[in-house]
Order: sequence, then structure tokens, then C-alpha cells
Amino acid sequence: MNRRSFLALVSGTCAALALQGGPAGAAVLTSFFPQQGLIESPVRDYVSRMLRFDAPDPADIVLPAHRLAVLQSAAERLARTEQVVGHGNFCILGFDSALRYAQSYPAIGPFTSEEKDLLDELFHEDATRYGFYGTKPVDKLTARIPQREVTKVPYTGNWLFRGRPERTWHTIRSILGDEVVLTSGVRGVVKQFLLFLNKAVAAQGNLSLASRSLAPPGYSFHAVSDFDVGKKGFGEANFTARFTETEVFKQLEKRGYITLRYPQDNLLGVRFEPWHVKVPS
Repeated sequence: MNRRSFLALVSGTCAALALQGGPAGAAVLTSFFPQQGLIESPVRDYVSRMLRFDAPDPADIVLPAHRLAVLQSAAERLARTEQVVGHGNFCILGFDSALRYAQSYPAIGPFTSEEKDLLDELFHEDATRYGFYGTKPVDKLTARIPQREVTKVPYTGNWLFRGRPERTWHTIRSILGDEVVLTSGVRGVVKQFLLFLNKAVAAQGNLSLASRSLAPPGYSFHAVSDFDVGKKGFGEANFTARFTETEVFKQLEKRGYITLRYPQDNLLGVRFEPWHVKVPS
């Protein structure tokens, strides 16, 4: 089932009512689908998975054991590439450049044919197969981010696209000052690969589970406009629903300067991301 058909099906059956989470969501799910066959199974299965977005599901797409080793070695090679080129440069590094660095630096080592095949396959796979229904803003594995189109944000190690994303960040800073931090800015295909592969490795090759909390390569809007924010000193809690309890989030929401790409109860197969700032193109 493709993205459009699935979203229409979910919306048409009001499955969003079941995305409340916790016991309340489970109760709604039970009442809304009293019999297994009452509603088309893709909707029921989707709701069940999103109520437990951080838990594996029998229908998840999982790499076979022999490819899990390739997945892990590719992730480790990308991590070594980041160490060689530096975090900031890695965020905007193109795929072809990553291959050249790997070939040139013994500390990284060249990508194997199996690793390159797996990366190519993961990028070109239709993510709806994993249960991810977001759009894909980057359709080329070799897409580059020209340095002239981005600007480095001092003391953060992150970049932002010039124009509207940069202006949005400066507006946010003017409101909240040092209380707000830029936790993640521009992320090219290679950076998104490393994040996604690390998630998939931690999930023992479960690509569906990884995609419920992180966009697959090519599907992240960090590659074209968006960025993440957090509260200074809040640490890892900035990437949980607890962020909504902070004054930083409340002020941004109140003033209308934050528009969520993945809001509560979204139908895209992605967990709620209150820290992710959507910047319309």
C-alpha cells in the first residue's frame, strides 16, 4: 500500500483517535477495533505499532543476520569518517566525498562492495515498506549541500541553511536568548545514514523500529531546511516529550515561532518530535 492510499485509509477510519499513547490510547484502540477483522488490518497494525513506537513488532522489516554484520561495519566506517573530517564537516559531507575520504585515509578504510550495496539499497528503498509515510525531500544518493548555501552557527558544531532557516533561528534566539540551544541543524545524506544505521544496529537490524524514531536517509528535512532546538542544560531530555514541559517549548509554541514537522498524533509513522522545528520552503 502506497503512502497516499494508506494515509487516506487511516484518516477515513479516524485511526488518529488511537494515537493518544499509554493506557488511554490502548483503550481507544480496543474500543475502536473490537474485532480483529472489523477494520482493514494495515490500519490496526499501524496504530498498534505507534502506540509502542519503541518496541519491535512481528510485522517489522528486519535484516537477515548476515546483512546485520554489513550494517554494523558500514556504521562503524561512517563513524570513523566523522572522526577524520570532524563533526561539523561531516554534517554536510556528500556521499561521493565520503567514499573518497574512506579510500584515501587508512584510519577509515575503503567501503566494501557489500557495504556500498547495502547503503544504496537502503537509500532507494520505499520507506513505506518500513511503515514510514513521510515524504522524501532528497531523491539522489549523491546529493550535495553546497557550503555557500549554509552557515556555521558559532559554538554549536551545527550548520543552518541561509535564508528562512537562519532567520527563524535568530528570531528564536532573540526571544529566548541563551536558554535555547541548537541541538541539530543541517544533516546531509551521509550524516542521516550514520544516525539511521546506528539506530538500526541498536535494534538488531530492525529497520522498521529504527524508522519510527528517525527518518531514513533521504527522508529527513534536515537536509533541506529544518533544525532541532532544546533547552540549555536539559541534555538528552530535549529529545523526549519532557521537552514540552520546558519554558523554552511553551514560549515558542505560544508565540507561533515553532511549527512541528512531526506533531502529536501524526499519521506518518514517526514518534512525536516537539523539538523538531519545521521551516517551510
